[in-house]
Order: sequence, then C-alpha cells, then structure tokens
Amino acid sequence: MIKMCDIRKYHDVDPAEIQRMKEAHVVLNHVDYKPQPIVKGYTDKILTIDVTDASVKIADIPAEVKEKFTGGKGYCLRYLWDATNANTRWDSPENEIVMSAGPIAGITQYAGTGKMLVCTISPMTDIPIDSNVGGFFGPYLKFSGFDAIELKGQAEEDVIIVIDGNKGTISVEKAPLEHMDAHLMGEELTAMYADNENDRKHVAVVCAGSAAEHCNISMLNFTFYDPNRGVVRLKQAGRGGIGRVFRHKKIKAVVCKYQGIKNDLNNVHDISIINKTGVKYHREMATQDPKQNNMRKIGTANTMKILNDYDILPTHNFKFGGTPNIAEMHPQVFIEKWLTQGAADGCWYGCSMACAKAADHFELLTGPYKGQKVVVDGPEYETAAGVGPNCGITDPQVILELNFYCDTYGLDTISWGTMCAFLMECYENGILNKERTGGLELNFGNAAAALELIHLTAKNEGFGKIAALGSHKQKELFIKNGWGDAAFLNDIAMEQKGLEYSEYGSKESLAQQGGYGLTNKGPQHDEAWLIFMDQVNNQIPTFDDKAEALYYYPRFRTWFGLVGLCKLPWNDVVPENNALTDEPAKVPEHVDNYLNLFYGVTGKKIDREELLVMSERVYNFQRIFNIRLGKGLRKHDAIPYRSMGPVTEEEYLSRQERYDGQLVTKVGFTKEQVAAMSLAEKMAETRKYREGEYEKLINAVYPKRGWTMNGVPTIEHLKKIGMDLPELIEIVEPLQNLEP
Repeated sequence: MIKMCDIRKYHDVDPAEIQRMKEAHVVLNHVDYKPQPIVKGYTDKILTIDVTDASVKIADIPAEVKEKFTGGKGYCLRYLWDATNANTRWDSPENEIVMSAGPIAGITQYAGTGKMLVCTISPMTDIPIDSNVGGFFGPYLKFSGFDAIELKGQAEEDVIIVIDGNKGTISVEKAPLEHMDAHLMGEELTAMYADNENDRKHVAVVCAGSAAEHCNISMLNFTFYDPNRGVVRLKQAGRGGIGRVFRHKKIKAVVCKYQGIKNDLNNVHDISIINKTGVKYHREMATQDPKQNNMRKIGTANTMKILNDYDILPTHNFKFGGTPNIAEMHPQVFIEKWLTQGAADGCWYGCSMACAKAADHFELLTGPYKGQKVVVDGPEYETAAGVGPNCGITDPQVILELNFYCDTYGLDTISWGTMCAFLMECYENGILNKERTGGLELNFGNAAAALELIHLTAKNEGFGKIAALGSHKQKELFIKNGWGDAAFLNDIAMEQKGLEYSEYGSKESLAQQGGYGLTNKGPQHDEAWLIFMDQVNNQIPTFDDKAEALYYYPRFRTWFGLVGLCKLPWNDVVPENNALTDEPAKVPEHVDNYLNLFYGVTGKKIDREELLVMSERVYNFQRIFNIRLGKGLRKHDAIPYRSMGPVTEEEYLSRQERYDGQLVTKVGFTKEQVAAMSLAEKMAETRKYREGEYEKLINAVYPKRGWTMNGVPTIEHLKKIGMDLPELIEIVEPLQNLEP
C-alpha cells in the first residue's frame, strides 16, 4: 500500500521546452474584460468564442433563460438549440460545444460541487449529448465571470483559448508545438500558464487527445493539479464523442486560470445554511462511509464484487453477469498495490467523499510510454468493468494500462470497453477473422490484442480505423460487407441511439432496461440508475413501482446537472437512519440537503416538487431537441435484445434453471410444458415475454411523462410545466396524433 509519505513528485517538465512552446504561440486575438461578480450563484454572463476568426463576445444571459433552464445542462441545451437547426450534424460549422457549471457549483462546504456539463451534437448519435465532468475548470470559469462558454466555428490551424479570471484577459492563440496526448498537454499548459510551481493549482486545462483527430468515441479531459503528487490529473467528459467535435474545430485546448479560492466566492444568499448543511454531511461521511461503500478508500470500484455476486457485472459483451476470476480485481488488490491511502482525493475542494482515486507510480508495459511511471486516475467502476470482465480481462495491470491510454489518447473508457467486447464477440463468431482484423486475435481475454488495438486506434492505423467508428457504425459496416447476420449483430451490439451501453447487465432488471432505453441521449445510467434499487435491494418490486421510478428518477437526477452537483453524494453513502424513512430509495434527508443548498445559494426557496419541475422543463426540451434532429420517437427507444435476455444458447444454458423457472412463474407455462420444449422453443418464448414486458413498460412510462404513445411531449404537458415555447410547439404540434 502506498502512503502519502511515499509520494514523490514526478512528471517534471523542462522549463526551456515550455518556453520554446510558449514562444511559438501566435496571439490571434486578445481581449481585456472586467470579470462580472457572482451574485447568488450566477454571473448572468456567457462567453462565446468563434475560432473561425478568433472573435470573442461576452453577452448577458436573459432572465427568461435563467428562469426556464436554471443553469448547467439547461444553459448548454438552450444555447446549442439557438446555434443549430434541424439539419445540423456534428461536423456542421454551426455545431457548438457549450459548457456550464450551474449556480451551486464552486461552493466548498459540501461534497461534489465541482461539476460542470458539456453538450454538443454527437458524432455517434446525431443528437445532443450531455456529459458531466469534475476537475477545476467549471468553478474556475464561473469565478472568472462566466456562467457558460460557447465554442463555435472551425479554425484553420490548432488554437488554444486562454482565460485569466484574475487579470481579466481572454486570448486565442495558435499553438503548434504542444503534445497532443492529454497527460502531456495538461502538464505543459499548466506549467506554461502558472507563475511558479505553487501556482499550478490555479490552472485548469480542457483538452482531448491524439485519437480525437479521427475517433468517434473520443472525449474531453479536464485537468486539476494535485500538489500532493506533483502531477496534473485528468477527469473526463466522456460520453458521445465530444472530443471529436473539439478537434474538428481545431481547438487544441482551453485554459482557465483563477487564484483565490475561498468559501464565499458564490456570494450566496445565506452562507450559514450552506455551512450547517455541509457540516452535517461531512460528519455523516466520516461515520457512515466506512460502514457502507468505503468511497474514501477505494472509490467507485468498490461495487465490482457486489455486482458480480448479483449477476450484473457485464462479462463477455454482456453475455454473463460475472466472472469466476473476480478475486483478481478485488478492491483490496488495487489498494495494496497502487492506490494511495490518506490522499485528499476529491476532484474539487471540500469534497469529503474523496472518491477520485489514483494509481500512483504505475509502470506502463506497452505503447509509446512503455517503461514510464504515470498516475492513472481510477480505476472507476465503469472503466474497470468495461475494459475488464466485459472483454474477458481481469488482470489489474492491464485494466489500469487500458485506463491510462484511453485517458491520454482521449477515448471514452465506457464506449471503448463495450465496443471492444462487441468486436471480440464478432471475432469469436467468425464475423471477424485475422484477415479482417489485420492479424489481431480478438478473443475474449486476449489482453495483448486489446492493448495493441488501442494503440492502433490512436495512430489511426490498420483495424484501429474500424475501432474508431464505434459500435453502431461497425455494425452497419459488417452488415453491409455481408460478414454476419444482421439480426444477430443487432442483438449483440450493445448500443442504442448510437451510444454504447454503460457497464450494468440489465437482463434481470426491467427497470434498468427502461433506465437505458428511455433515455434522451442513449444508454448511460445517469438518468435512471435503478439497477441497485431494483435487482440488489428490491426497493421497486412491482411493475407499477418500476414505471413510477422511470418517471421520478430521470427528473430528479437531471437536477444535479442543472446546478453543478455530483450525483454520488446523494445515495452512495446514506444517513444512518435512511432505511427507516418512508422512501429510502430517494434518500429524503439528502434531497432536503439539496433544497437547503439551493436556497442558501440562490435565495430561491423551492420544495421537492418544484425541484422536479425545474428538471422536467429541461428534460422535455432535450426530448424535443432530439425530435427536431430526426430522433426522439418510440422507435428510437428500442433496445438490443442482449440487454433484455439471452441471445445465444450458451447464455440461456448458463442460467437455465432461472429461465426455465421464469417460463413457469412469469409466462404461465406448466413445468411439464417447459420440460417438453426444445431449447429453441424455450428461448423463443423467453424472448417473446421479455420484449413484451419492455413494450408494456413504455406504455406505462410515456403517459406519466406527459408524452404520447409515440414518445412526443404533449402540448398540454408542456403548458403544465411552463415550457410551451413557440419553437417547441412548432416541433411537436404536427406529431401529437402520430401513431407509433
């Protein structure tokens, strides 16, 4: 086990090399501005930078936008809508990347308050993608005077944008020499814009990675400087290919510098409420976390063993729900070998959950940085499960190495893991072979092939060009080439709306099937993470309970992204008496904490229902945004059968007792009838039942959400929530009576 006293500073950069890089910059535009003071969590200003001509614009955010969209994700979607049209695609000149933190973001008294949301039209889904991210950039941008930033246009050469919130300057600069891989660029730009080593903690960088030049599943890295380790660390806005858009615009990085963090920068309405709420939560973390999830010790990877035990851990492209080799990945293995104990591992000041773990002095065994020792942020659960068991890999060294290279190349670890698992199943079924893969033997568990594939993808060479497409476009290519049966490929490609599934096997959780399929952006669990309350804790046992959860939780969880909060402090560690409350799954004491924080910051007193309406406005806006771009109807909420039930005989037989029993207890056959069925007949009846349950679930959820049976928000519902905006009515009115 590594302790803090063992940490030595590393990743030093050569000052002479940094100076040479800086001297190569060409300033295209420099603007002086007066930072707008924050009042009750808001600056009411948006910064727009068009990299086509390096122009800089600062504008007021209208009161009606603030009222309807709150901040964060709401601001991102509103400004992205205004910039685009029905024909906009990810590489259209008018597509933007919009970032916003929200009114609560930046306070230091409560856990998880450093988040910001990032939105763009996705190269994977062709609809808006939203991704939340930690690190220091969101709060620094806000303290520099901006509630949001729009990045638009396309530069001719690589540029960086530099915002100094203390000096009140914004510059757009050509930047030809910095390395493209994120762990290097983050270090270089941090050193370049810091006045000295101590000043590095005041610099935050947004960059992608070398793979983002050509890879659809690329993401954005957001840095923060860790003074204990002497290294720049990376957090990710991972989902939906935002990094591809970033690099298509020829943006190399965005840098924001701010010095002078303290607990009252949000100029809040009543700081005593915030202080009191924070003290209560910190005390709870200190006493309850060691008894519950050990987030401060291991981070989110603490759930690996639990999910394996409950048949939820995706294994071999979601065929199975666990691996017999789970002990190789036990949290204690990571703790004893790599994870530093005693580190203040929050990704923003004041986060007592401190789940942003890092593997220290990790030696790389492959790739361009072979032999170097690096810091790897993680492993987060999603990464460990996706690049690990889902691909048949359980070696922690390989998992962390794939984690590092995904981050520095700028690849979404979730999409990479799910996509790679799909390719492996295609290989094992003859859809791919060594000739088609350029010699790669992509069997499940072949760690060497998985590592070689990630390096090829970063270099845009060989079969890496196919990997760069993402699962949806791979599936289309394989069908077009006649390499495999279309029905089988559609069943096993774990993507929906073009986005790869995050890492929870949902076969035995109808609620989580809906939690993936009925999302706005695609199968990411942040809208409705119901797998624990449904399959592990059995808190929503009836069909009606599941339908109600799929109405409530997307509304509630959307709120975090509006105001600048991380979701984990809500329910990963709960109050000691939570089980005794009327609705323990909702963690009512923490919901009240959030109401207090919102009031303490903004001075606006809301109740639980008003919180949900705030979210519902933005949620329905995003649904209509999808419809505007050609998706967002019932047919787009269909999910691959692998996420519902067994596609192959191997899958059925691995759980035969369960599936045979369900044909009796759920479908209505007798034991004698089931015994007389062939395997093919049992699989067909199982599929018919499970697909029927999913359709019944849609029929139950859509009306609760105020949508037609085709998934279109009704005009009546839009009026009810105050979102009957003319531009939205124009989209939905012709579709009100459209049949599915």
